[in-house]
Amino acid sequence: MLHIAKFTFNPFQENTYVIHDGSDAILIDPGCWNVPEQHELEQYIEENGLSLKKLVLTHAHIDHILGNSWVHSRYGLLPEMHKADLPLLRNGPKQASMFGVPLDPSPEPTHFIEEGDVITLGGHDLHVLFVPGHAPGHIALYNKEQKFVINGDVLFMNSIGRTDLPGGDLDTLLKSIREQLFPLDDDVKVYCGHGPETTIGMEKRTNPFLR
Repeated sequence: MLHIAKFTFNPFQENTYVIHDGSDAILIDPGCWNVPEQHELEQYIEENGLSLKKLVLTHAHIDHILGNSWVHSRYGLLPEMHKADLPLLRNGPKQASMFGVPLDPSPEPTHFIEEGDVITLGGHDLHVLFVPGHAPGHIALYNKEQKFVINGDVLFMNSIGRTDLPGGDLDTLLKSIREQLFPLDDDVKVYCGHGPETTIGMEKRTNPFLR
């Protein structure tokens, strides 16, 4: 069984996730930006006897990459992401300056994730969905057996991701939600990049942006 741990980090209140089965683990969107947050994440990994196998980014906005450099130095992992977000990753220092937060530049990927890829963790499959709109290379990770999707900043409880940042597009975002997320079963749990969890069915019924 896959276990999901959520950590809320940095001034943007970004949700970082650790998914694990047994000792194997994947880290998603490391937003840890200072020593106490890094220690909190490190402590969870150590106390649960986890071995991080991958660092995966749903997208490369600043709040989701603040911990990339630390993760690389501490665990030797390079980020894996969709290549359409590489310009955003490279623009990290400029994003950081714009928002007034410190950033050690992120290492660059040597492996890119594409739509339709399957990431395997402990015998469980995470299917890669391509969901651009909030960011040009945004992906989500869907597990069919346990019925959950980690969708970054695409869909939120009663809201959607902002599209006023570079590379954002509202029509593309709405299309991604309707064509990639809403076909999932209503009881699929949605883990968001900010805020609480929701379900696909709840957002179909109540999300004011998608009626």
